[in-house]
Amino acid sequence: MTTLTAEPVYWSTAQKIAFRFFMIFFLLYMFFNPNGVFPYSDSVQAIYLQPFYKLVPFIGAHILHLHKPIIIAITGSGDTTYDYIIILLIFLMSIIGTIVWSITGRSTSNYNKLFYWLTVMVRYYVAITMISYGLYKVIKLQFPSPSFSRLLEPVGNLSPMGLAWTYMGYSKAFNYFTGFAEVLTGLLLFSRKTSTLGAIVGFVVAANIMAINYCFDVPVKLLATTLVIMCFFLMLRDAGRLINFFFKNKEALPSNLTPHRFKVKWKNTTLVVIKYVLIIYTLCFGLVDAFAREKQNGAKAKKPPLYGIYNVEAFIKNRDTLKPLLTDTIRWRRFMISRGGSAQIQMMNDSIRRYNFKTDIKKRSVIAYTDADTTHKFNLIYNLTKPGLADLKNFKGINKNDTTEYLVLKGVWKKDTIEVWMRRLDPNGFPLLQRGFHWVNESAYNK
Repeated sequence: MTTLTAEPVYWSTAQKIAFRFFMIFFLLYMFFNPNGVFPYSDSVQAIYLQPFYKLVPFIGAHILHLHKPIIIAITGSGDTTYDYIIILLIFLMSIIGTIVWSITGRSTSNYNKLFYWLTVMVRYYVAITMISYGLYKVIKLQFPSPSFSRLLEPVGNLSPMGLAWTYMGYSKAFNYFTGFAEVLTGLLLFSRKTSTLGAIVGFVVAANIMAINYCFDVPVKLLATTLVIMCFFLMLRDAGRLINFFFKNKEALPSNLTPHRFKVKWKNTTLVVIKYVLIIYTLCFGLVDAFAREKQNGAKAKKPPLYGIYNVEAFIKNRDTLKPLLTDTIRWRRFMISRGGSAQIQMMNDSIRRYNFKTDIKKRSVIAYTDADTTHKFNLIYNLTKPGLADLKNFKGINKNDTTEYLVLKGVWKKDTIEVWMRRLDPNGFPLLQRGFHWVNESAYNK
């Protein structure tokens, strides 16, 4: 008969206090950050967190005396002032709850059953979170390929996060590698028999994510750090076995994986059904959602009219042809139209300005405006032509014998009349996109 690691009958005072704290902390964290773990949990969260949307700004203004008001909005950041105050509240409530629980629960000898159920909840929270993020890497949604503006923007102008996104987005293979590692973590954590391995793999994967978020200023530091802590917590159950195996070269007894069950059969059956429904929902819904988003705004999204990258050969403002001077803050240098219909204009000083760009093919017209000011819209007409078919008496920099197709924009731009002649460039002509993979390198190609 195989001897299993026995559950301790008596816990030390330190173990009980630590468990009480993490029990409260993890439950509160999952309450405030369901992270889409359950179906429609994000919608439900927006309802039950309404009181905190008022409480947190009050705490910031009247207790913490913050200089700036706390704005609660979707900004793409998980490290807002609101999020940090929520973490502070969770921490304080966990300490208070631990003190009260330690006073009222002094006679309790162990928390084996509660510890088991807490590990189940933490396992599933980490698993579903990892799978969700992993699928968005495998389908290549989180880190899209470098856009035209990113390829043309000087490296020094990138933010640390932009540099990390470009680095990750360049390689499909690396996206697959990191994505499958996260999905594997989730699948291992779903099963009790592989949960320890899942916690170890998850700890390494989450630690790598946390390192990137800290080192490249990615605003998901709180979640990444919590995932590392959760994976470490899951490893604590087998801490003795892991230390014996990896560090002491001693025998490690099999872990006791006997589940804590209810006495009533229908409750156990219900839990099993919920488990598999949740796993199927996570995998199926995650894949369906990822594939749908890929067609909407991912690599398989439909390319908009005029999609491409253009070099500005001639720029006329109010009948005056502007020379391509690097000191000019008005003249365009390059013009790009990306997936989704957005347009980016690279100025002569290499700065990038972004616009929404709506194209009407029948009227051969476009409407451009910024997200910051949707009331002021620029109306332009466009034409696709070749220099040999146009009257170029006003343009000195264009070769009339050039057979390349040009995009011509005419209209009023910021109260000035403009006429812009732009030559289409090869979007795959960048060394970054051409280099590819080589098994054999006689010398390092590092430019």
